[in-house]
Amino acid sequence: MSAMDRRLIAHANWGLVGCTLLLFTVGIVNLYSASSVRTEDGYQILPFFEKQIIWAFAGLTCMLVCASFDYRHIKTLALPFFLISVVLLALVPPFGVVVNNAKRWLSFGFFNLQPSEIAKISVLLMAAVMLSKHSKPLGWGSFISILLICSVPCMLILSQPDLGTTLNLLLLVGGMILFTGIRMSVFIPCLIGFPILAYIGWFTLLDYQKERVYSFINPAKASAKAIYHISQSKITIGSGRMWGNSFLEGTQSKLRFLPEKHTDFAIAVFGEEWGFVGTITLMTLFCLFLLSIIVTTRDAKDRLGSTLCAGVFFYFFWQILINIGMVVGLMPVVGIPLPFISYGGTAMIVNGILLGLVLNVSMRRFMFKSQ
Repeated sequence: MSAMDRRLIAHANWGLVGCTLLLFTVGIVNLYSASSVRTEDGYQILPFFEKQIIWAFAGLTCMLVCASFDYRHIKTLALPFFLISVVLLALVPPFGVVVNNAKRWLSFGFFNLQPSEIAKISVLLMAAVMLSKHSKPLGWGSFISILLICSVPCMLILSQPDLGTTLNLLLLVGGMILFTGIRMSVFIPCLIGFPILAYIGWFTLLDYQKERVYSFINPAKASAKAIYHISQSKITIGSGRMWGNSFLEGTQSKLRFLPEKHTDFAIAVFGEEWGFVGTITLMTLFCLFLLSIIVTTRDAKDRLGSTLCAGVFFYFFWQILINIGMVVGLMPVVGIPLPFISYGGTAMIVNGILLGLVLNVSMRRFMFKSQ
């Protein structure tokens, strides 16, 4: 091993690596429980668990690969990758497969690819490159150009329909813009115009999406069907009490009262089995995970590196916040998974790629002067 290789390894954000491995492990163990169904002969394990193990190793491999090259090559790779993701999204309406009444996947025989997950990476990379080139704080020209670029995949994803991922992308780009800085002459009109855009956007929602918002605002008047998911989620988490029912001993999840227990509501399974103490411990681990990304954002030696890491931070922050808020009833149900905990092969790959980029920035922060 050369001196340069040793120096790269020494400068890696090992706190981030440790948190990531712990979250991967917790997610696999929790999914094993979520995949088990109680029967007369004991427990039956559904295939989600075995598939997730494969995807977890694939995600870790992608993390190592993305940490191995100089991240500054992203300047030339961002646009082609962005165009590929837009083409994949455009192929979903004519060639996509329907899963759970939504056409969001492309079938490649032995696996299904969700282009909206790929779009998360492409939008993040494209926004990071554009923001690193523009002057600080952003004026109207830079602000509008970034929004126009990002609006293309957002419109394609919204048409699937996938409100959760669309919201995640908008919050991701918005966070990166605020991190870079924006002139008050741009910020104030946007702040004033946001309620108007939200009002117009309301009429673009489908009936079931509006019903979810109505049931969140006034659950007492919502139908039993509209609030079933969130009601069962609250019951499941509440049944864990302080210390939980112990591993594989949850009743709500094992008896199939809790819907989508391996995806959107996976943390409810965790809360039922490990209780308030276990859930707080997991939240602490997520906080340490996000803090380690912030440390790399602070220590990055160029604008591209810091903006890239800030984008990864907002990517994970909003998913964690919205999913947990949704599961406990503090936010409407929008179908955003919890990173590492919810089942999803493409999402696991995306998580590994983005974390590999953060490690890439941390490993190379000594190689060139601050910019």
